[in-house]
Amino acid sequence: MRTSGVVHLPCVPASVAFARRVLAAELSEAGVFDHAVGDAVLVISELLSNAILHAYPLPGERLRVSWTVEGSTVEVAVSDGGSATMPHAIQPSATAVSGRGLAIVAHLCQDWGVRTDDVGLTVWAVLPAPRSDGNGDQAGPLGTRQSGQLAGQPVAARAGAGTKIIGA
Repeated sequence: MRTSGVVHLPCVPASVAFARRVLAAELSEAGVFDHAVGDAVLVISELLSNAILHAYPLPGERLRVSWTVEGSTVEVAVSDGGSATMPHAIQPSATAVSGRGLAIVAHLCQDWGVRTDDVGLTVWAVLPAPRSDGNGDQAGPLGTRQSGQLAGQPVAARAGAGTKIIGA
């Protein structure tokens, strides 16, 4: 079973909380276990916060947040209008108050990356998303690492029937 969603959000800090709520609700509805929902929500928070802080919005002053649950993984993605630098994990000093977000993403995810197009860039991440099959049993292999399998070939949802535009 495949579940996906897309929201277009204003490029403002309040969008992070909204994206977290929508993603959590949709993943829970898809039967994804709570611990995996929490990880996905943390990752989308980091990716969206980075886009708000460091990137230009897409046309229409929006950012695009998407997710796809397929099998026992979820891919989350944030698309923006690009920036002067490419997103990359850094090694901040012990006293730095920021700069750890992409290291957290790398730790929680099976894989993550950046792809560019004519409009901007998308940062995507693939996480384990074990879920119930509706009978209380787990669907899909728990703990199976598929690192690299999806590298460069993310399955993020495309704008379509499930697209929501917020704050229009």
